[in-house]
Amino acid sequence: MNRKIVVGVDDLEPSEAALGWALRRAEALDCPVSIVHTVQAAWLAEGYGYYNTIINEEEALVRQIGSRAVELAPTVSSTATLRTGTAPRVLSELSVDASLVVVGTDRKTGFDGDFFGSASLQIAALSACPVAVIPNHPFGDRTGVVVGVDGSEDSLTAVQFAAAEADRTGQDLTAVYAARIPTQRVLRHIPESSIAERLDEERVVLAECVAGLTTQYPDLTVHQVLVTEDTPARALLSAAANAQLLVVGNHGRGAVSRLWMGSVSHEVLGQTPCPTVITRTKHHR
Repeated sequence: MNRKIVVGVDDLEPSEAALGWALRRAEALDCPVSIVHTVQAAWLAEGYGYYNTIINEEEALVRQIGSRAVELAPTVSSTATLRTGTAPRVLSELSVDASLVVVGTDRKTGFDGDFFGSASLQIAALSACPVAVIPNHPFGDRTGVVVGVDGSEDSLTAVQFAAAEADRTGQDLTAVYAARIPTQRVLRHIPESSIAERLDEERVVLAECVAGLTTQYPDLTVHQVLVTEDTPARALLSAAANAQLLVVGNHGRGAVSRLWMGSVSHEVLGQTPCPTVITRTKHHR
């Protein structure tokens, strides 16, 4: 059996999409699911009369969510627990022993619960394993896996994850590299031969990112897309508009600090068009 999937839930509607997605994946991979609901310690103090009321209600919610999981996927081994603390801290601790952390998002600017808005960004930034952020809208007839590449170690990790997912689910893999060229005002001062040479170099970067995948996965179809007139985030959001899955690395080329997420993955998570996985790369100092 594979390592567990940890899914963060609350009583808000986005949790249903995250829970269902996590359970379907667990069924396919034959792995257990650990369902976690958190309540912030700041709201709890045993000396106050409302302590037992809050705990009882939260525990009842956990039992309800646990029952829902059994209803959705009776063959999956699942447990539902209540933990004290913020969602980012609790899930980052649990991610050490997990294969994937799954959370939902409603793409609001503020938040009305632990998994709204910035919380999902923090979870993806702090997790020790890949994090899947599941938007709360119909998936419909989506096809294909899209992965963002830029030649960095982080994007190569994302490619490996995306290729394995595409092969497992029988989907095509599309690698997107946004090598944005200067504006026309700047380009008029650059010889066309220099521009062509630079684009050829970027195509090599793209090709190297997916090199060997069809040998590793003989049945996998790989598409390479070089985008020159858009930002990396917008290029990925456009390419993944009808995809089953979008995969991006936690950082990309030129990242100075490894503590927080790169700007591309941050912007993508703010507008998730489909289930989106942020992969992790262990960097050696």
